[in-house]
Amino acid sequence: MHTLDLPTPPTFLTHDEERNHRKIRLAAAFRIFSRFGFDDGVTGHITARDPEYLDHLWVNPWGMSFSQIRVSDLCLINGTGNLVEGIGPVNPAAITIHASVHDARPDVVGVAHSHSLHGKTWSAFGRKLDPITQDACAFYERHSVFEQYNGVVLDDGEGRSLAENLGGNRAAILKNHGMLTVGATVDEAAWWFIALERSCQAQLLALAAGQPDSIPAETARAVAALYDQRAGWFNFQPIFARIMQEQPDLAE
Repeated sequence: MHTLDLPTPPTFLTHDEERNHRKIRLAAAFRIFSRFGFDDGVTGHITARDPEYLDHLWVNPWGMSFSQIRVSDLCLINGTGNLVEGIGPVNPAAITIHASVHDARPDVVGVAHSHSLHGKTWSAFGRKLDPITQDACAFYERHSVFEQYNGVVLDDGEGRSLAENLGGNRAAILKNHGMLTVGATVDEAAWWFIALERSCQAQLLALAAGQPDSIPAETARAVAALYDQRAGWFNFQPIFARIMQEQPDLAE
């Protein structure tokens, strides 16, 4: 099978250097999510694991518009959800969901969750996406459906159930709720969310027009294998470059 010769994410000599890199990517991801209309009132959150204190997470302050978030606005919470740095407050649901996923997946650096329009609409079906486009193949056998909806996720047990349902996948569709994506970088997690939202939109449009043909399983599986961590990270770079050029204040 052919492989794609893609660049790889940068490496760092110090924790401070890597921390700053992750925080800039995190602030940029919020600005991009706002640009794409993924923010919805005070809901939605993206987290980045701290490179030094591995049970600590950087997250958005609750109630602040994604479109205004800067690096200096980000909050740091510890493994028990207590605020360590920043003004806060932090959305309790963010603590429950993200802490559980990060704890269950030590390979994950970034976690993104929001109630984007097409994602939450597709979530009402309570089923996985079909491989009807090349882009949707990125999630073939790589996403789950979390069917347990009991309202706002504030219970630690439900957070752990969600993390268990996600397993080793890169995405989960939360029934009647929204979507969640993860990645070995913030960039990757953000890109998978963008790609998943667009794939939900494409399938909704296709079903409205008729019954689309699915890509055969063997082909979908081969395409999915090309969409590795590097592909997720690399696809985010043009969008990151654009938002940094247009809104450089996000790095402040």
